[in-house]
Amino acid sequence: MTQTLESALPAAGTDPAGTTTAGTATTAGARAHARAQHGRTADTMIHVPAATAPDRLTAGLPAEAAATLTWAESLAFGRYTHLELARGTRIRLTDTDGDACVHAVLFRAGASYERINVADTVKVPWQAYLGPGHPLLSDAGRLMATLVADSSGRHDALTGTTSIAGNQAKYGAGSAHSASPAGRELLTLGALKHGISQREVPPSISFFKGTAVDADGTIRFTGSAGAGTAVELLLQMDAVLVLANTAHPLDPRPDFTGSAVDIVAWQAPEDLAALAAGNLGFTPGPEHLLALQNTEHDFTARTSA
Repeated sequence: MTQTLESALPAAGTDPAGTTTAGTATTAGARAHARAQHGRTADTMIHVPAATAPDRLTAGLPAEAAATLTWAESLAFGRYTHLELARGTRIRLTDTDGDACVHAVLFRAGASYERINVADTVKVPWQAYLGPGHPLLSDAGRLMATLVADSSGRHDALTGTTSIAGNQAKYGAGSAHSASPAGRELLTLGALKHGISQREVPPSISFFKGTAVDADGTIRFTGSAGAGTAVELLLQMDAVLVLANTAHPLDPRPDFTGSAVDIVAWQAPEDLAALAAGNLGFTPGPEHLLALQNTEHDFTARTSA
């Protein structure tokens, strides 16, 4: 009779003689240890399904959001995350402890050649500083997402993220798996998980660590607004969102330091109509509405019978 590996293993937590094993020195011990981790949680992790997230992540969400949660995660500083999300998804990022810096890029799902264009995101709406009502535009002139809520006001669409060379010079290391990973490296890894090459990763925008431009053109680091601030994005199209929580390139501190960011997302397709009607607490500008119309035209053309 052929014996499978599973049948050849002793019962979990015992050695071949039937006595209890200690640690993970044996296959059985390793199996027992691994299975004992089931159901355990950590301060920073992704919660699957999202409905199992602790109250800390979902506090303050609209009542209807609880039934449609699609993403719940606490992302540690120095790490990245990514997910493909549906049109009409609303994403909330919360800087719980006040020292997160979240670098973000967006790609159109299934068509990664269309991606966020940070230059157009600044120049088309005539506004360099991100805030409620700011459109995030693609390089095809379409609306990828809108920043629909913001209690931070400290963001950056001008300086991009950190590089491996810059982190090596400042912190001594910058690779993705080092103690001080650069944002560019982390965003590249997240994009690769969706088949998007390094060459396709565009410049990013940053949330929770701000900059300001002085009269002489100097870009000045303005830091964080403090603990508990949040931003919310509403997706206008199916998109891949990649986030890296790592240092800002202008952060003057000599040490690589920061804190986690909480992420929740839920389905809010009704907000798409509310946005177009100007019923989300701000009035979209003409450039914003034109980009929205470009996106809706494309969506209708692809989904009509």
